[in-house]
Amino acid sequence: MIRRDPSPRRRPARRQAADRILAVCCGNTEKQYLDGLKRVARVVTLKTVVKVGSPEQLVGYATKLRDNGSDSYDQIWCVVDVDDFDIAKALLAAAKARVSLAVSNPCFELWLILHFADHSAHLAGYKQARAVLEKHVPGYNKELDYSTFHPRIDAAIARAKALGLVDPSATVNPSTTVWRLVEAALNR
Repeated sequence: MIRRDPSPRRRPARRQAADRILAVCCGNTEKQYLDGLKRVARVVTLKTVVKVGSPEQLVGYATKLRDNGSDSYDQIWCVVDVDDFDIAKALLAAAKARVSLAVSNPCFELWLILHFADHSAHLAGYKQARAVLEKHVPGYNKELDYSTFHPRIDAAIARAKALGLVDPSATVNPSTTVWRLVEAALNR
């Protein structure tokens, strides 16, 4: 067997390690969406956990998982709805804990709507958002098939950015910064 001498011009291919992301979600719908994204994208290591509570409580829980867990993460996210919560408290806690927030106002269903259409009209809450989403996903009931959404992900990102919210502390309705987490998960 003939061995080649390693040439200084040839370097072995090295694969850059993908980021490890922890996403603490306020509900199962968010987890289902992100788990679907994880299966399709396969770019980063994405672990999703559901914790019911206020956005501030989710930040505390994410911090505990990071600090007490055996896994290490490059990014920690909390996926939260505004609903009737005080997002300002969550933002302060997140900044202190070095946790990113993906905030939807009024709810995550807005992010799902943006996969199908522009939507800039005020949404009174989950019930109204669900009614709009059902026009595109008949029978939607908080259970979702990610494959319905994936082909439209780039359009959803563009539409969310067009809503103009970069600062999650703003109380703009409708608005979402879920696109920031999705871009991180897609390693963009």
